[in-house]
Amino acid sequence: MDEATPPQLLTDGRTLVTHTTNNAGIPVESDEHSLTIGADGPILLQDHYLIEKMAQFNRERVPERVVHAKGSGAYGIFEVTNDVSQFTKAALFQPGARCEMLARFSTVAGEQGSPDSWRDPRGFALKFYTEHGNYDLVGNNTPIFFVRDPQKFQDFIRSQKRRPDNGLRDHDMQWDFWTLSPESAHMVTWLMGDRGIPRDYRHMNGYSSHTYLWVNGGGERFWVKYHLKTDQGIEFLTQAEADELAGQDPDAHRRDLFEAIDSGNAPSWTMNVQVMPFEDAPGYRFNPFDLTKVWPHGDYPLIEVGRMTLNQNPEDYFIHIEQAAFEPSSLVPGIGPSPDKMLLGRLFSYPDTHRYRIGPNYTQLPPNRPRSPLASYAKDGPMRYEPAATARPYAPNSYGGPEADVRSFGDPAGWAAAGEMVREAYTLHSEDDDWGQAGTMVRTVLDDAARERLVSNIAGHLKDGVSAPVLERAVQYWRSVDQDLGDRIAKQVDGG
Repeated sequence: MDEATPPQLLTDGRTLVTHTTNNAGIPVESDEHSLTIGADGPILLQDHYLIEKMAQFNRERVPERVVHAKGSGAYGIFEVTNDVSQFTKAALFQPGARCEMLARFSTVAGEQGSPDSWRDPRGFALKFYTEHGNYDLVGNNTPIFFVRDPQKFQDFIRSQKRRPDNGLRDHDMQWDFWTLSPESAHMVTWLMGDRGIPRDYRHMNGYSSHTYLWVNGGGERFWVKYHLKTDQGIEFLTQAEADELAGQDPDAHRRDLFEAIDSGNAPSWTMNVQVMPFEDAPGYRFNPFDLTKVWPHGDYPLIEVGRMTLNQNPEDYFIHIEQAAFEPSSLVPGIGPSPDKMLLGRLFSYPDTHRYRIGPNYTQLPPNRPRSPLASYAKDGPMRYEPAATARPYAPNSYGGPEADVRSFGDPAGWAAAGEMVREAYTLHSEDDDWGQAGTMVRTVLDDAARERLVSNIAGHLKDGVSAPVLERAVQYWRSVDQDLGDRIAKQVDGG
């Protein structure tokens, strides 16, 4: 390099070297030729750079996510636009607060190479880098889910994956599970409707789906649900458009997000919450912690919180998106979990899968590293490269190690529970059932054109390899949601 030319820097401040080096920074002799005995001779094992390249290549992939394997994401900013401090003391939601963040969008059932335009829920995972550590909000583009108990989650996912005998996805497995799980009706109605295939990630909403607990500075508690409304507007693909796009550009949604940000067209979403007074939950007409239910906005209207804007593409997809780890257990002071059984199961499941997939020290990776001071007693393990930030790796100690600040952060963000140990569903509230909210959605939320597309989508899905006994249950499933809807589906299936 010419001495008069200043060294170029990468975005992280490292000097840009113009000659090839190995992973230890040592210059290599050739990018093209292995070390051999003569030009035509055998390759030598001492060619350490060749061995390094082959060994690294063989280990390039970490296991893909069991769920939400195919996705895309970007960095951005979250800014508070409304005062909600009466409901929570969480620092990131205080008036005027602003923090950096990371978002990852994904499909649920497909593998890494699957088309973006399959009919499937979309993951909507957010990581906020707050002054009190990372706050993760892990949701979907739907306000509800297929099941309400984590005991059934693994079985649900396997019913949406591939058959063990032939390696093919199978609609019969899907409908077999759904029709034997009536609590799925509300979510399946969403999935088979227009929002089952968003036009792209920028034109879909995001939801916490789960209920969370907010605690304010005075110790008052509130139940909340998050809604992130796209500022670009809702747009969707018809089944025909999605099928065509799957063949033309299976990475269309990933491409769209990257190119929009790259061109300066930063997408944004407005965060709102529904707030339920803590005391309302026991007597509310629906179980407020049932993941298959929504809270009608007439009961608990949306309250604006802030806006997130995604304005920075990752410089390396694998480092920043594939290795990103989101977990509902990352809850900052002022925010806690609710008695939602699915949420409580996910508090364990997500960190556990990160430890398996990318290692026990996954929080040291760039997208997961907190941007607040760290004083953890964690130590050692595979791929650890930061020492424990403590004088001694145990607590308590008399060498100046950190101590838990009970006065500032010791308020228990929880609730009371009592009773016998049982394996039962939630206690029923006055209007709880598995069909009511799905039926209301069909009759009052959808217009005539949307209902017609819903019938067409369901009938088309049922005609693709669903066995006669399962098909009969599926028709009855939809008649339980809405008699007219079920009759119209049966007519289309029989006529086709």
